[in-house]
Amino acid sequence: MDLKDEASITGELFAEFAGTCILILFGVGVVAQVVTGHGALGDHDSIAWAWGLGVTFGVYTAARISGAHLNPAVTVALAAFAGFSWRKVLPYSIAQVAGAFVAALVVRFVYADAISAVDPGFTLKTQGIFSTLPGNGALDVSLQTALIDQVVGTAILLFLIMAVTDARNDAPVSWIAPVVVGLLVVGIGMAWGTNAGYAINPARDFGPRLASFLTGYGTAFSDQRGELYFWVPIVGPLVGGLLGAGAYRLLIGRFLPVEGPQEPGEIPAEATAPQPAVAAGSQRLS
Repeated sequence: MDLKDEASITGELFAEFAGTCILILFGVGVVAQVVTGHGALGDHDSIAWAWGLGVTFGVYTAARISGAHLNPAVTVALAAFAGFSWRKVLPYSIAQVAGAFVAALVVRFVYADAISAVDPGFTLKTQGIFSTLPGNGALDVSLQTALIDQVVGTAILLFLIMAVTDARNDAPVSWIAPVVVGLLVVGIGMAWGTNAGYAINPARDFGPRLASFLTGYGTAFSDQRGELYFWVPIVGPLVGGLLGAGAYRLLIGRFLPVEGPQEPGEIPAEATAPQPAVAAGSQRLS
């Protein structure tokens, strides 16, 4: 690897770190507000919208440098189906987890007084601020159901990321594409939040889970029944992302015209010739 390549990958990793930080500051932050405010300062809708906004602003932060994956499930799926370099998968994933971890620490310390006031023992009552649980810690949802939920939710995510970023499929132009991806996450949050809290992102769940464990939540890696749970929002999204991206290739991508400068999974960077509905562009994202 020459110095130019090394500088490029360094910039990409910092972009993934920063973009994932932004995502978690909004997402974990809004859950902290709702939980510590006993619902007076928001509800599930505000949580879904804030996570979507976090995705939108995280993508705006990183898209031009790294493609703004912000999610190991996205990175792995793009390596498998959209030509992303496999040698970057592990570095990207580490940067994403690190960004989520640091952002969760920020939320943990800024909300420390509020969390201690409502849950001085740092129990499951507030553990959901940082990481997901089956049935959101309240319903009796099995590990198997939670795992299937994560596979399905992430498959939807990757199928539609591929669809809305494929230049051959009338992808939105660069300035609006992050908003579209954010709305996709809002929709998933509103439709797929009951069984497992719609983590759909191993970095989003594991980084904050580790941060909470290191700051007083001794049961952070288990669910409300005491079973190890941390692996579910890691394995489920990785499998689901591959299934969703593969399904897009099988059902849609192979029937689209071959011309176009952009691989699906890459957010458009700038407008080219106007299309019937939107103008297509060509810069990578996810």
